[in-house]
Amino acid sequence: MNDPKKILVYGIIAITIIVIIVAMYTTPLFRSPSNSKQVIQPVVRIVANSNASSIEQFKNQFCGLTSIPNSNNYVTEYKLPHTCEMPLGIAVDSHAGKIWYVSTKQGTLGSYDLVSKKFDKEITIPIWKVRQNPMDFSDVWSVKVSGKGDSIWFTDDKQNAIWRYTKSLGAFEMYKVPERSPVFGTTSPVSLDFDSKGNLYFVGLHSSALWFGNVTQMKNNTSDGITKIPMPINGFNGVSSAKISTGSLAVDNKRNVVWVSMLAFSTEGEILRYNMASKTFATFILPEQLSSPVGLAVDNTGNLWATDHGTSIFYMLDTTSHNVTMFATSKASPIIYGLNDSTSLPEGANTLPYWIQKGADDGSLWFNEHQGNKIARFDPLNNTLYEYWIPTQDRLWGDCPPSSKTCGIANALQFSRGANGQTWFAELSENKIGSIAPVTNNYKHQSPFSVSASSQELTIKRGESMEIKVNISTTGASPSSSNIDMVSSGTFTPTGEFGNSTGSFSEQSFSLEPMHTKEVSFIFTPAIDLGSGEYTLMLGAQNDSITVMKAVKVHIVL
Repeated sequence: MNDPKKILVYGIIAITIIVIIVAMYTTPLFRSPSNSKQVIQPVVRIVANSNASSIEQFKNQFCGLTSIPNSNNYVTEYKLPHTCEMPLGIAVDSHAGKIWYVSTKQGTLGSYDLVSKKFDKEITIPIWKVRQNPMDFSDVWSVKVSGKGDSIWFTDDKQNAIWRYTKSLGAFEMYKVPERSPVFGTTSPVSLDFDSKGNLYFVGLHSSALWFGNVTQMKNNTSDGITKIPMPINGFNGVSSAKISTGSLAVDNKRNVVWVSMLAFSTEGEILRYNMASKTFATFILPEQLSSPVGLAVDNTGNLWATDHGTSIFYMLDTTSHNVTMFATSKASPIIYGLNDSTSLPEGANTLPYWIQKGADDGSLWFNEHQGNKIARFDPLNNTLYEYWIPTQDRLWGDCPPSSKTCGIANALQFSRGANGQTWFAELSENKIGSIAPVTNNYKHQSPFSVSASSQELTIKRGESMEIKVNISTTGASPSSSNIDMVSSGTFTPTGEFGNSTGSFSEQSFSLEPMHTKEVSFIFTPAIDLGSGEYTLMLGAQNDSITVMKAVKVHIVL
């Protein structure tokens, strides 16, 4: 997550004449791979009197003027019907069979009909101050469908507000957050969810408070019915309040609690649990390397899952033992950086897991890898990670060598899960939304191969070597031979690299016929200076569109 404490300018618009550039405020949730060291980058807001050249540069950077809808075996993209909509928050409406999204630039509520497979007419949001500014937009990080399906709720960063659109009335109501950040001018509402009665909980990026909205008391264009619940920030002693951010929240109505992530980027990360009945907080201090918690989701057993948006790590917080179990995504693809192989990835090439949701169907955890350019699904029952490559790369959002043919990311910043396996995401700077083919028993939508490992858990001494046998089996979803590349990562470093430890497969690439299995050995040697404790190895295989990895728990002893 981008945090205002490490601000370095990303995407500064090229200006040929003297132009006044005003960083009205930074948006800490933006992060881009434009720098090999992956420093924090804000989105720069530019005053209206910038010249025509600057406006054109803004459009090229954020409007997806030349982007086209791409697809692969699992992902399908859809170009939005109007220019420069800059979609961010998105929601699957299983009640109506629609996908809802907000144009952060034009100030409209759009929808895509899953039956007709067409975009509906967009609905104009009555007040959207940035609509007339050619180089401004209001972040809408969260779009939610109410439990009954009768309304659509969404956040509004620039106007410091929460909106509700009532379907039956075709009407909007705006509810004002009764507080503003003295530094940023807005609390930047970023995440919202509902309790069992349909009331609202939400948090703001620039607010150390949990906000409660009593829906029966909330009134249009006022702050009525909205109550502030201050959150404890004792763990951030010595940190400027302007550098403390709230990541997101997740309401667990079964256990009557609200989970909130808080962070001072790269310095401190905490998870808070709010008990709705007792109105008290409990604080969970995270390991030092997990200082950027953002997305939160509660699994079927009540354990909390979170993403760390400063690394390539996602993790589970056991709510009983308070233990944290970390997992790693696959390492960043070299083509994101215009490279041919992963041996020369830039320092700090993190995939940046972002938002996370629990699948309503099988209990899997879904999350997007902002910089990894993938949508991922993790099955906690068999510790298997599936990553779906997004088939769009934008050179303007990457550190691209002039000679590279492909480079950059699609900038998929937010996504939504719905019933019937629906997964949809928004590409802010590409003017597109996209979908993941539902995971069903239909071979067409299955992975073309599966992965298993000879060990699910092992103990090894530092400096010694151990062999793990990895089996790759093609499935009925693979009608012809599959070209396989073996992949590995781990929680030894923030990027998923092994650091001073080593790991290699007996065979790196091969072709596998349908309904066949191949066994590959993986030899792992933990570094002599690796700290003792628990780590996770991720071992698997990939092709151009999907990666499948199995998690193996590793105990390092002296």
